[in-house]
Amino acid sequence: MSEGFDISDLKRRMQGAIAALRHELGGLRTGRASVSLIEPIHVEAYGQSMPINQLATISVPEPRLLSVQVWDKSMVGPVDKAIRDSNLGLSPVTEGQVLRIRIPELNEQRRKEMVKVAHKYAEEARVAVRHVRRDGLDALKKSLKDKQISEDEEKRHEAEVQKATDQHIAEIDLALANKEKEIMQV
Repeated sequence: MSEGFDISDLKRRMQGAIAALRHELGGLRTGRASVSLIEPIHVEAYGQSMPINQLATISVPEPRLLSVQVWDKSMVGPVDKAIRDSNLGLSPVTEGQVLRIRIPELNEQRRKEMVKVAHKYAEEARVAVRHVRRDGLDALKKSLKDKQISEDEEKRHEAEVQKATDQHIAEIDLALANKEKEIMQV
């Protein structure tokens, strides 16, 4: 095999995109409070984007309530704003440094909104997989240009990369279909 091409590395990177998707889909809860619901949210804090769990303690005191204890008083506003802007339809109530978030009952419209968010996450994962494919194909072209591999090898490796891409896209589509079914169940 050529030194500039490693199909297992590409597959590992594609698998990383799927793992990230599963984590984000896990945050789309179907009416119950869960810490993973707001874990993907990033807050503009201290001049950079930080995960919410690096700025606050998140807990579930009741089945339909999240509590976010912000450590730095000056970050309460940005954390509140990030939660409101997250497309999750959550409205925190601020009590000092604690944000209380009631998880709304899922009506039909809310379920459809959640499905849209799930589709957005899936599309981001597909794009990530395609970026990995492009990186792999670029590496193959470079290897061919540098005469490290033959044209036949390049074509064979291109087919492997495409096959891996197709498998990972199918896995993303399956994860999305399962989550959509879970959300839409009444």
